[in-house]
Amino acid sequence: MANLHSSISFGLVNIPIVMNPIVKNNDTSFNQLHYKCGHRISYVKYCSYCKKEVKEKDIIKGYQYEKDKYVTFLKNELDKLKPENAKEIEIVSFVPISEVDPCYFEKSYVLDVDGKGKAYYLFCEALKKSKLVAVAKTVIGSKFYYCILRFYNSNIIMTTLYFEEEINIPEKNLNSKVNDRELDLAMQLISSLKGKFTPQKYKDEYQDNIKKAIQNKIDGKEIKNTKKKTKKQISDLMEALEKSLKEK
Repeated sequence: MANLHSSISFGLVNIPIVMNPIVKNNDTSFNQLHYKCGHRISYVKYCSYCKKEVKEKDIIKGYQYEKDKYVTFLKNELDKLKPENAKEIEIVSFVPISEVDPCYFEKSYVLDVDGKGKAYYLFCEALKKSKLVAVAKTVIGSKFYYCILRFYNSNIIMTTLYFEEEINIPEKNLNSKVNDRELDLAMQLISSLKGKFTPQKYKDEYQDNIKKAIQNKIDGKEIKNTKKKTKKQISDLMEALEKSLKEK
């Protein structure tokens, strides 16, 4: 999905925007081939009851409420269920970003200015000055989302959010007995590893290895195992903490 035209609804102010994903998939794309002949595997949509291939226009959606029993929906029926003004990004409140736990973050988009842009730049300045993020709701494709809009690097970034019922984090009672010496060593180890978040230095080592292996295969070279560091497992917590600090 790219260059999706939409608008931010900010009270009675309408702000035209163009929505684009900010993340590109870095994974190496492989095709599935038949091992015997090396040709591409194709996929067909097949009805086992009618014993024939089915075209996209002949497929509807069905919800199984009992075994082998479905209620079915046509596309226009599902469209009727979408919220009012579904194509807009409707702001419902403003909150501090610290109140939104990162576990709710799903996917991010950059909202570019569309048209003259005075309202867009005003909204940017208002977000920047307020130091708040906007909570909004919208529909992308066929899915309804709540999302946050924030000012970042002269842009408005929209991040869709998971709903609370989608988040599964078990509650734990932290009643384990940790002595002061263990906690002190753990804090020292944290302090020794403290630094700044610099995303440009974090590289996808696995994808780099795949790209090198592809070139080696093209060049007729053998694929070698990557070197892996072996770590000695220490079961005693105090000993593990003390040796970790010595290494740092």
